Amino acid sequence: MVRHQPLQYYEPQLCLSCLTGIYGCRWKRYQRSHDDTTPWERLWFLLLTFTFGLTLTWLYFWWEVHNDYDEFNWYLYNRMGYWSDWSVPILVTTATAFTYIAGLLVLALCHIVVGQQMNLHWLHKIGLVVILASTVVAMSAVAQLWEDEWEVLLISLQGTSPFLHLGALAAVTMLSWIVAGQFARAERSSSQVTILGTFFTVVFALYLAPLTISSPCIMEKKDLGPKPTLIGHRGAPMLAPEHTLMSFRKALEQKLYGIQADVTISLDGVPFLMHDANLRRTTNVEQVFPELARRPASMLNWTVLQRLNAGQWFLKTDPFWTASSLSPSDHREAQNQSICSLDDLLELAKGNTTLLLNLREPPRDHPFRSSFVNITLETLLRSGFPQHQVMWLPNRQRPFVRKVAPGFQQMAGSKEAVASLRRGHIQWLNLRYTQVSGQELRDYASWNLSVNLYTVNAPWLFSLLWCTGVPSVTSDNSHTLSQVPSPLWIMPPDEYCLMWVTADLISFTLIIGIFVFQKWRLGGIRSYNPEQIMLSAAVRRTSRDVSIMKEKLIFSEISDGVEVSDELSMCSDSSYDTYTNSTATPSGPRGGSSHTKTLTDQGGH
Repeated sequence: MVRHQPLQYYEPQLCLSCLTGIYGCRWKRYQRSHDDTTPWERLWFLLLTFTFGLTLTWLYFWWEVHNDYDEFNWYLYNRMGYWSDWSVPILVTTATAFTYIAGLLVLALCHIVVGQQMNLHWLHKIGLVVILASTVVAMSAVAQLWEDEWEVLLISLQGTSPFLHLGALAAVTMLSWIVAGQFARAERSSSQVTILGTFFTVVFALYLAPLTISSPCIMEKKDLGPKPTLIGHRGAPMLAPEHTLMSFRKALEQKLYGIQADVTISLDGVPFLMHDANLRRTTNVEQVFPELARRPASMLNWTVLQRLNAGQWFLKTDPFWTASSLSPSDHREAQNQSICSLDDLLELAKGNTTLLLNLREPPRDHPFRSSFVNITLETLLRSGFPQHQVMWLPNRQRPFVRKVAPGFQQMAGSKEAVASLRRGHIQWLNLRYTQVSGQELRDYASWNLSVNLYTVNAPWLFSLLWCTGVPSVTSDNSHTLSQVPSPLWIMPPDEYCLMWVTADLISFTLIIGIFVFQKWRLGGIRSYNPEQIMLSAAVRRTSRDVSIMKEKLIFSEISDGVEVSDELSMCSDSSYDTYTNSTATPSGPRGGSSHTKTLTDQGGH
């Protein structure tokens, strides 16, 4: 009598199938291999690791520069001629690309942990190259077109480096499991020394990294200076259209120290408020007067300017993603705003706040180009606005301005020698926040010079500048910064040192424990075991080699008295999970026995 019984049964391994399937499209058992990863695939792994680091840097950079998204969009507007918010799509695209690369790297590390051969699928390779090239192009473009913005990366590290250090410690401690596994599996002493030396060099360098960290927020709380005063940039542009009466009124409601405004002059000699050279971005001039859309704003009469709507663009483009938060009454008010004259602003702000005024010179053929400063001064003096509440930024005709209005606070827009600043009776410096260091701030303070930094919108940046000792900042986000009661974090040096040493000791203890455990767990697995031979290696071996492997696997555990047929069919269809063998059981006193073998490949151990 002949009975058919299974010779081998393979346990399903869903996790391993997903691991190798997603990474290399090797969903079937016979496609997997425990062979060493080829040098070519190791090169792809190194490229994947490098791309991960590069995209992580780019994502961190683009997240930190969200303080300047409006500046970035305005720069592109001047280049391309139309307004669009490019910052958020770039951030979303960057985050998506980083997530994809991080996922591939995690899958690759999992291959190393379970001892599977890495074989990145060609579609992933294409995606990897595309992301790497795109990231390099993006970073190069920023370096050429927006060079100063890379300073933000260094500034942000002053606020985040203590916490990034803790994250790096956690990451390297988790990676020690993989490194310890490779160390335990290495058969040559030279390989073990190389692995151990390289890894612990990185670890100890990371442990000592805080020696290079310098953050103004690592200080005693008693040494923290007063909160920087706030100046509304063009009013409150996140709550209302910039340079409109509504925007300035919103700023006054917040009890700010001052309001910043850009002043230019119309063709018929009326000073009004406008930042851009033309009216396309902040008015509906293209709908009302399309033939005047590209003409300089100062080359139009005040009567024409008054007919334009200066609020609808704010609701339509939503430059700060805040228009949806407006109340119905504010929405209606914003929709009906018009261009604001200097007289209107002076009447609104008189006695309520300080004005930081910057002048935008009209074109050369403007009839009031030479007398623009005089007309602006006459408007200010005629309004009765207190002179000590005017911060005068323009450098043009400064001696004349000091003579006519001696009470103005003179402000310079660039760093100059101290002697030159004193000759000009400069009391304030108005600089971009990337242009001054903590030491320079202390030097200016010793020379009785105050510093105002622009444009500060992010709470993390405001907190960092607060710790640095900045006396004043200009902001689009004054309604948020005015509610910040203290820096986001401040830590005494002793507490930071204790946190640093404690984190290093915990990490080192865990790493040593992981290495000892991995050595104990894997150190003895070196002997040959025929059950570890994989039939799935058929995809990488000749049929003769496969037959030899099968014979070793089958006959290594055949019991006495069991006759095995020499017909063993190999099934390539992935739907089969078992191989069958016809076993003849003779009758007689000796009887017969059937043998069933359960085999699980190494990946499932």
